[in-house]
Amino acid sequence: MFKIAINGVCGRMGARIAALASEDSELKLVAALERSGHPMLGKDVGSISGCGDTGVKITSSLTVHADVLIDFSSPESSVTIADICSKKNIAIVVGTTGLGPQQHEKFQYYSQVIPCLVSPNMSIGVNILFNLVGQVARMVENEFDIEIVETHHRFKKDAPSGTALRLAEKICEATERTMEQDVVYGRNGITGERPANQIGIHAVRSGDVVGDHTVVFGSLGERIEITHKAHTRDTFVRGAIRAAKFIAKKPPGMYCMSDVLQIRSY
Repeated sequence: MFKIAINGVCGRMGARIAALASEDSELKLVAALERSGHPMLGKDVGSISGCGDTGVKITSSLTVHADVLIDFSSPESSVTIADICSKKNIAIVVGTTGLGPQQHEKFQYYSQVIPCLVSPNMSIGVNILFNLVGQVARMVENEFDIEIVETHHRFKKDAPSGTALRLAEKICEATERTMEQDVVYGRNGITGERPANQIGIHAVRSGDVVGDHTVVFGSLGERIEITHKAHTRDTFVRGAIRAAKFIAKKPPGMYCMSDVLQIRSY
């Protein structure tokens, strides 16, 4: 049995992780963390996850040992809890989006001490999509224009989504493009003719959409569209729990969902 802790437990993802973890016979929830001053501090985690009395109180500090911690919070909080995990020898799974280069460098540093898995999207389908778009981009070369459109609920704080950025990174890796030179974020005004190497990313915010991502490969006369639609947040939760079980006993290092799912890159 794996002992797990959750950081950001009162968020949409954190609460669902607590709920599904309580139903998993391989997991024992030992800590539920939230920011200082949160109104739910001191309450049983079952009160926000709908899984009844668990005996685990929501706290702002990690005072017990766990095998692995799952984090869906904010970029700043994710780095802070990773530092704590590195000192307590606790593996960490991070699904927080909006992470910048400096924060990714921090996780690389902590991965020398503990196993770290950082992914903008924990779903199986999206991670298959990450692999597919690189393959398609290599095959079509510059004959097709590439655009990425992502849609999320109105409450999402970062744009474009971490998943859209990772899709663009995978295409750049496969085609010798660069994020800095070849990616544009939306368009406005008189933009001129579209450069052949350009990758456009467009963010839509609407209602309660969990997460849709479409990669469009378009040429003169035909178009290829690859789309992933998430119907429920439980898709990401199950992926995060699977990732937690995967890295709980792994040696220190940086891991990704491709490792968990054994997706082979081509």
